[in-house]
Amino acid sequence: MPKLSPADVPEVKLDSAAAPIEASMTRDQRRGLFEKPGTVVYAIVELTSKSYTGHAEGEDKDPQVKVRVTGCEVARTDEDAAALLEAKRAMYRGRQIDGTFDEVGKGPIRPDADLADLTASKPTEADLKEYKRRREQARRDEYVR
Repeated sequence: MPKLSPADVPEVKLDSAAAPIEASMTRDQRRGLFEKPGTVVYAIVELTSKSYTGHAEGEDKDPQVKVRVTGCEVARTDEDAAALLEAKRAMYRGRQIDGTFDEVGKGPIRPDADLADLTASKPTEADLKEYKRRREQARRDEYVR
């Protein structure tokens, strides 16, 4: 693991693997991005660091870290988009209040609190498990007929 001095701030580069983003978007969303430049979609993304450079002693390179989107969910309704936008705004306000606007900091204490109403109306893990169980049972029942 590379050790950075307190003054080093790595540049973050996004690698080109976008499969999780594409997989989470509807056909209409993908077409809209292509056909209407400037279209905005809101998403929750999970970033994973994949490689780094500029960390060796005597190396004359600024530190960089390459990240990849390894998980993504795109808002599919206006309600979802509004909730994600409000969560983003809350996190932004938290960075300003915490004085971490230009640096990585502790961030807001509970940015997910803005999503409570949205997630309450979405299926739970148990709901998803039950749905998959029913779908598999329907597939088996169809096969038996």
